[in-house]
Amino acid sequence: MGKNKPKKCITVGEAKEMQQVWCDTRAKDIDKCMKFQDTREFYYTVEELEEYLDYVKRESLKQNIKDPGIRIYFGAYPQKQCKHNHGYATIFLAPTGSPAKSLGKGGDDAENNYDIDPLNGAGSGNPPHIY
Repeated sequence: MGKNKPKKCITVGEAKEMQQVWCDTRAKDIDKCMKFQDTREFYYTVEELEEYLDYVKRESLKQNIKDPGIRIYFGAYPQKQCKHNHGYATIFLAPTGSPAKSLGKGGDDAENNYDIDPLNGAGSGNPPHIY
């Protein structure tokens, strides 16, 4: 791993603790309210993510955005689109970046870039995989 590890990596222990806190403080109440066990983990292949990130970089450069970001949103499918008519949770990735006219850099407060399509279609476990 060494010097190539991204700065924002966390340990496996920290990730397990965060997942447990999510389950203890949110998952039970969400499942009780929804009356089914909803998903809480999502899966993309590295190839799918690289393909999407390449697309975002390419389209952002066309807009003169040199450092776009990716915001991850929770969503839910319309019930009619889901097995068992549940309306399962999902996530989608949405590109960000400053408008080309301001030549700014993306960041925590960067606006969504509605000129580039978001990514959806992640897989998920049923029941959810525990980290």
